[in-house]
Amino acid sequence: MINSTINGMSYGLVLGCVTFLIALAIGRPTIDLLRSHGIAKGMKADMLSSHDVKVGTPTIGGIIIFIPVFLVTLTLNLVDRFSMILPMFTIVGAGVLGAVDDMMNLASNNGQGMQARFKMTGLLAISLVAAISLYYLLRLESVYIPFLGKFSLGAWYMLVAALAVVGTANAVNLTDGLDTLAGGTAALAFASYGIIAFLQDQFFLVSFCYTVVGAILGFLWYNAHPAQVMMGDSGALALGATLAVVALMTGHWFLLPVIGFVFVIEAGSVILQVTYFKLTGGKRIFLMSPLHHHFEMLGWTETQVTTRFWLVGIMASMMGISLALA
Repeated sequence: MINSTINGMSYGLVLGCVTFLIALAIGRPTIDLLRSHGIAKGMKADMLSSHDVKVGTPTIGGIIIFIPVFLVTLTLNLVDRFSMILPMFTIVGAGVLGAVDDMMNLASNNGQGMQARFKMTGLLAISLVAAISLYYLLRLESVYIPFLGKFSLGAWYMLVAALAVVGTANAVNLTDGLDTLAGGTAALAFASYGIIAFLQDQFFLVSFCYTVVGAILGFLWYNAHPAQVMMGDSGALALGATLAVVALMTGHWFLLPVIGFVFVIEAGSVILQVTYFKLTGGKRIFLMSPLHHHFEMLGWTETQVTTRFWLVGIMASMMGISLALA
């Protein structure tokens, strides 16, 4: 039993190393291809002046993440583990949706990309497929609450699951505004759920989590400040939606706001800013939202914001894992 447990974690870590190497290998050619086709970040009216240097940086870098995850999962983590089709479908489906949005953003004159209702419709479709699959195919319908135990939600589980996928995808997308910020915090969250899955002996899910972690780390090699490539919606939507699916598969999705605390405060800052702005006729709580821009305007450098948010993410991951053990 001990040997099988060790082997289960070992295999997952090895797959993470494999996806890291694949992402590292395809990263440079992908960046060169994107640059040669002019697929690069454009100027926006609300962009901070300190971000002007980012204009012209290749985007849609999320493909460096979800392509290796797809290839490794398909070939090395799918035999007798067909439940992995769901997170694999999610990361590719949301990644493609995000890539289309990125391309439309580049093609449009106003830099707005896909209309919000169409993007939300696509996300809802992915979330509903995930929710129905979790409930009817994987027979999941419960939540683990620390110190209280397991509770069944019945058919209401599908609604909660769909909202979790959409909400997390948007939250990670809002976090993607600084070099390595969304990628680093997402890697921490997937690593945390990999540990939780390990504690449940869900070794197939452990493997998937660390497959994603490895791919993110490979992407971060090129996204390190100053970034050579941007994640874009192709990465942010894919990582957010898939993180929610992974959390749901462990049953510990109640801890998602804890483990993904950085995503929560980033999305929360936008919601608060917009709501307060409308209620007060133009007043603001933050100098700028999402929250990372507020700290930039306070005088923090980009690397200071990112590093400190990473530290918060590490603490949140530690708290989430400890609560999963409660």
